[in-house]
Amino acid sequence: MSGYIDKITSEINRIKDFQICGEVTSIKGLLIECAGINQALSIGAKCRIVARAEGDGQGRVVAAEVIGFKDKVAMLMPFGEVEGIGVGCKIFLEDTESAINPDPSWKGRVINAFAEPIDDKGPIFKGREAYRMRHAPPPAHKRRPVKGKIDLGVRSINTFVTCCRGQRLGIFSGSGVGKSVMLSMMARYSEADVKVIGLIGERGREVHEFIHEYLGEEGLANSVIIVATSDESPLMRKQAAYATLAVAEFFRDQGQDVLCMIDSITRFAMAQREIGLSAGEPPASKGYTPTVFSELPKLLERAGPGVGEGTITGLFSVLVEGDDHNEPIADAVRGILDGHIVLDRSIAERGRFPAVNVLRSISRTMPKCNQPEENKLVERARSLLSTYDNMAEMIRLGAYKRGSSKEVDEAILYYPPLEDFLRQNIDERTDLPTGYQMLEKILAGKP
Repeated sequence: MSGYIDKITSEINRIKDFQICGEVTSIKGLLIECAGINQALSIGAKCRIVARAEGDGQGRVVAAEVIGFKDKVAMLMPFGEVEGIGVGCKIFLEDTESAINPDPSWKGRVINAFAEPIDDKGPIFKGREAYRMRHAPPPAHKRRPVKGKIDLGVRSINTFVTCCRGQRLGIFSGSGVGKSVMLSMMARYSEADVKVIGLIGERGREVHEFIHEYLGEEGLANSVIIVATSDESPLMRKQAAYATLAVAEFFRDQGQDVLCMIDSITRFAMAQREIGLSAGEPPASKGYTPTVFSELPKLLERAGPGVGEGTITGLFSVLVEGDDHNEPIADAVRGILDGHIVLDRSIAERGRFPAVNVLRSISRTMPKCNQPEENKLVERARSLLSTYDNMAEMIRLGAYKRGSSKEVDEAILYYPPLEDFLRQNIDERTDLPTGYQMLEKILAGKP
């Protein structure tokens, strides 16, 4: 009971005994210009705008954030709709710094970008310590090294793209290739202490399916899910990504191994592009503004090992536009992370799930985490798959004659069982040792 009283007391202590108030002077698109409190504002400050009252009722309150200054005028962008907001509407300063207060009781809950519950399970408690939304990563020289493998439950990734604790991997995929389903498998089957999942810019229908059908009660029990759907404002989508890392940092600081997943980084970048263009930034590569490429490393670098025992293993999906894996966001993210998993549309079209192209996927920390015999096993399997891939067109056309090449004949022989090995049902889990045992059995002799 004392714990509940302490939490209620801390909430009461956060209530301010005064308010700083200004007013709306101009509205241009999604931008709201403010006067009267400019000296008290800074970039990232949170405000609330009271819209005009309808009838005899009170006007609705719209949260907003300061995104820039122009000619000594503060520019705000609302988290909600601008309807009902006009010149003269009151603006109240909320916080000079955006932060949330995570708590261990958040596991099993679904929250929004403001850390408010949206799962109809009642209110959530706030922890004593505030975590900044835009917290700086731990100092590079103080971070513990990445070591020790983490079991993700998907054998194609466990064996060919082994992920280590504190590593950051990107999942690169076009739309409809199965990245969300594969992420749900890893969230459900991973051995991490806690999973923090950010669904950024997703369709409302897909959010419901991910939580209730793919993840299920078992997966949700040990997870915190942060949601900002595609119909929400760009600020909400951006803040949901920062909130996801803030919650992950809280559990990491408790000494736990956290699996942090964001689906998708591309939609975070699109949200930042909308904000940047509204603030007057010049468009650069494919319309993305310069701040997009400066914000990406600030977000992604927060994942990884901490200075203590806890770690954040990051899995970040990238929705590549037009299946172009060299488009600006994919190229920028690939250069920041410690490896990438490529989902191939052609593999998905022939019915194999997950559609991981193991020849184009790589884990940069894998060789040091694996035993030498495990690396040799994977190298052997990659070599066979690569040989078959190089000759696949001739084999399908019947232009290759058996006996022309010993290496190709061997690749043809091993290809069907290796393809079956890479195929996995959504309700099937394969741990790390079992995956290597299955691969070793396939390569031990003639299938």
